[in-house]
Amino acid sequence: MNLYTRALGYLARREYSRQELERKLSRHECTLAEIKNILDRLEQQKLLSDERAAEQILHTRSRKYGSRRIRYELQMKGITDHLIEAAMKDFEQTEFCCARALWYKKFGGVPSTPAERGKQIRYLAGKGFPSEVISRVLCDAREIEN
Repeated sequence: MNLYTRALGYLARREYSRQELERKLSRHECTLAEIKNILDRLEQQKLLSDERAAEQILHTRSRKYGSRRIRYELQMKGITDHLIEAAMKDFEQTEFCCARALWYKKFGGVPSTPAERGKQIRYLAGKGFPSEVISRVLCDAREIEN
């Protein structure tokens, strides 16, 4: 199987960033120049796009993770900072709703002890939500309960 066909097979399954696809193709016996030529060809044909890869990652991760985690994943996949900022702009407006839904599904109620509150904070922080969003979720839940 030639390298171009292999790259098309990968892209048929899901979107890849240029760096991610380059890393995947480099496992096979070929030169870096060959890989770069194939990636350039795919970009010219609009089959490879970092913008689409960023949008797909954001779409699939936004229900379970916060902006910090998603931003980190995009950086690890080689998406440039200006593309990350463009993709994250809309998500940060809805991040509170995602965090609240995730919190409610996991805990369902306001923490009754400081230890339980710490557990809920650590859970949301582990999912990549910023501290401002976490405190808004917990304050909002406390206000609703009262």
